[in-house]
Amino acid sequence: MTWNIAQAKQQFSEVVRLTAQEPQAIYNRDKPVAMLVNPDEFKQFAAWRTSQRETSLMEQFNDARTALAEAGWTQLPLTDRSATQRPNAFVQMLEAEAAARQTPPR
Repeated sequence: MTWNIAQAKQQFSEVVRLTAQEPQAIYNRDKPVAMLVNPDEFKQFAAWRTSQRETSLMEQFNDARTALAEAGWTQLPLTDRSATQRPNAFVQMLEAEAAARQTPPR
């Protein structure tokens, strides 16, 4: 059943009683503004909403950190990458452009 705000105020006990049968919609100028539901339906909705919530990246990192700590990892082994010379595509492109400018046209 639907109610406007004035009706819902005047017959609040009836609105609450009817939530046992079905959710009660309250409107203000033909726009829904509230929905009264019984506690069991609200618990189901709250559980569904919690299950649908995506975890943030920060929460995922915290979960991973906790799992690593529980597995006995206090620090991940890191290799020293400063001595490794890997090709840098951007530097190679700049060098190729500079070499092309220095080569005289034929």
